[in-house]
Amino acid sequence: MSSLTPHLRWTDEVELQSPVLLAAFEGWNDAGEASTTAARYLRDHFKANPVATIDAEDFFDFTVARPFVRLQSNAQRTIQWPSTKLSAASIPNSEYDLVTLIGHEPQLRWRTFAEQIAAVAEAIGACQVITLGALLVDMPHTRPVQVYGSSDDADLAERLAISPSTYEGPTGIVGVLSSHLRKLGMPTASFWAGVPAYVSNAPSPKAALALVNRVCGVFDVSITCTDLEIAAADYERQVSDIVAEDDSTAEYVEQLESDFDREASESDFSDDPDRLVSEVEDFLRNHPGRN
Repeated sequence: MSSLTPHLRWTDEVELQSPVLLAAFEGWNDAGEASTTAARYLRDHFKANPVATIDAEDFFDFTVARPFVRLQSNAQRTIQWPSTKLSAASIPNSEYDLVTLIGHEPQLRWRTFAEQIAAVAEAIGACQVITLGALLVDMPHTRPVQVYGSSDDADLAERLAISPSTYEGPTGIVGVLSSHLRKLGMPTASFWAGVPAYVSNAPSPKAALALVNRVCGVFDVSITCTDLEIAAADYERQVSDIVAEDDSTAEYVEQLESDFDREASESDFSDDPDRLVSEVEDFLRNHPGRN
């Protein structure tokens, strides 16, 4: 592969079979770090190899997304810049291969940034693009994580059993990217996991696990996620311990559990995702400046 844009740096060439480009971004789209954790988990599970980066210089305000100084083993200092990295892997027993794109949500030049990703999709011959997100919702941590999916591509929506999005309002890089790819004719879908709003600052392996399982459905494979399942169980126990220490929070969570159980008894969440759709839309409208 050759670089198709001045910002795209290829480091390796790969031959892929019907690759799916899976994109996740830290920041506004990533409550509980769930979407990037899920993407990294899949990248590492399938032993994906680095193939390209998108240069950060023109897309980040480094006073907002600051680089880090690292000390190497020889005591030499190096600068670690915000980056967007691509890795590729073959998926056993699947008709699709995987290319992950993981990075920070950029602060600058979103349209140009989306063009870089479109160039990646074209260069690898992607058959579809899946974007991941996570948002804060009024759902209890003790119940199954709900994942909302949407796609404006009729064939892809039918295959993945999801619907077109009807959302109008503020959006992040995931929304901008999906819109740009759609205009280019690239089938694109998005999956969002809900993270309890009352533990907004804690990483959520439980939500990440839900996204991993949903993405595995795209590839029509199942994988063993023992370590992530253990982390999810530990997360639930730790949050329960914290909640139990505050009577008002415990009462609030009990009410969320009661509401969840009542709605679950009245409808199948997988067939009627209206509540989570509403949560997604409310979150996007009410948090336009979240970073």
